[in-house]
Amino acid sequence: MRRLLPSSLTGRLIVTSVTLVAVVSALVALSATLVMRSYLTGRLDDQLEQSKERAEGEFRTNGPRFRPAEDDAQFCGEPPPLAQGQGAGSLTAIVTSDCFAGLVIPSSGRPRALSRSALEALTSVEVGDDPRTIRLPALGSYRVVAAETDQGSTVIQGLPTEDVDSTISSLIWWETLLALAGTGVAAIAGRMLVRRQLQPLREVAETAHRVTAMPLATGQVGEIVRVPDSLTDPTTEVGQVGEALNQMLGHVEDALDARHESEQQARQFLADASHELRTPLSTIKGYAELSRRTERADPKEILAKVESEAGRMSTLVEDMLLLARLDAGREVERRPVDLTRLVVEAVNDARVVDPERQWTFEVPDEPVTVEGDEQRLHQAVTNLLTNASRHTPPRTRVDVRILAGAPVRVEVHDDGPGIEADLLPTVFERFTRGDSSRTRASGGAGLGMSLVKAIMHAHGGNASVTSVPGDTTFTLTFPT
Repeated sequence: MRRLLPSSLTGRLIVTSVTLVAVVSALVALSATLVMRSYLTGRLDDQLEQSKERAEGEFRTNGPRFRPAEDDAQFCGEPPPLAQGQGAGSLTAIVTSDCFAGLVIPSSGRPRALSRSALEALTSVEVGDDPRTIRLPALGSYRVVAAETDQGSTVIQGLPTEDVDSTISSLIWWETLLALAGTGVAAIAGRMLVRRQLQPLREVAETAHRVTAMPLATGQVGEIVRVPDSLTDPTTEVGQVGEALNQMLGHVEDALDARHESEQQARQFLADASHELRTPLSTIKGYAELSRRTERADPKEILAKVESEAGRMSTLVEDMLLLARLDAGREVERRPVDLTRLVVEAVNDARVVDPERQWTFEVPDEPVTVEGDEQRLHQAVTNLLTNASRHTPPRTRVDVRILAGAPVRVEVHDDGPGIEADLLPTVFERFTRGDSSRTRASGGAGLGMSLVKAIMHAHGGNASVTSVPGDTTFTLTFPT
């Protein structure tokens, strides 16, 4: 069946609609034919009943008068008389205890006796049966009925069904002609209507083809074409397809933009990391060459420098690996962490490392507990304190406080010079330095703030900053 149907949706819809029209037309024609045949047969039966009554009256008055045939005592040679008023084509037969005879009125000429084969066919008609149709040799199809007279004879009356059959044949011919014409009109109109209704779908498909022709694999395709707004009406099936396609294309475009941005970040990260690693490697190489070229170099000083640069590289690599793990979505350990104790310890450590600044903290009376990785959270708080130490002048006041509630927040505030306005949006990006005049040795690699944000995101929280001269606040927000 599938092989007989066209492969295109347009062809399938047209074939289906035309087939449906043809089937409905056939059913209507069949029903009309059956109803018409029933009606015409009913009228013929009424005429047959009247004809039978006339024949009964004739035989009731005069009785059957005929002479038996010489060659067969069962069939009579002299047929019975016909009742007055019988129409052309009608036949009358009478059966007595002696013999069986009948007459038929042809369409032209005098009445003639029924043939023996016709009489034999009439012997199957029983008194009391409803009118029925039988076929008589040389006469055709007849509607016949039998009745019993007062003398005990049986009268069989029949009328031809030729007019009924002719009318039904004409009806079938016209029904066939009209059905074929209607099917043809339905095919033409259906094709035009289907093509018109499917035009929006073809436009949606054209949009999809245009998208597939774009170099999506490169990730640099600009703005992806969309289905026109006129084809995104959600109240229509085509509009639903167009709207869904636009949503999918939007997701694809967002994914491509995200991939492109990620690739850009990866390339930038690789370039920055290479640049950061090149400095300590160059330093180590320089001191190694110095120790080889001259004997006056102090080995301890050279080894100390090499050790210092190796430590910087180790810290940088560890930070980069941590960022890579957090970016990959690796789950952090989640255990109850005493945030109060963690903050107090971090501030006390900062006081020891940097006594030139004023370190204070403010915590609630009751311990504040959060779920997370204690080591990573300690690193996030320490990075904020280290950032304040590096980017503020001596005697700057740094206040750390915990705000209990929903959500829990940790704020690190300082009254230093603040962050430049053009640097503020990128403060949490990788390899961002707040003071370009500082050396890498004193200013760090620029990964501290990006680690803070990555750690908080891994815990389901967030890191933010507000800054104006004399008022800078970093905020760590924990999930509720």
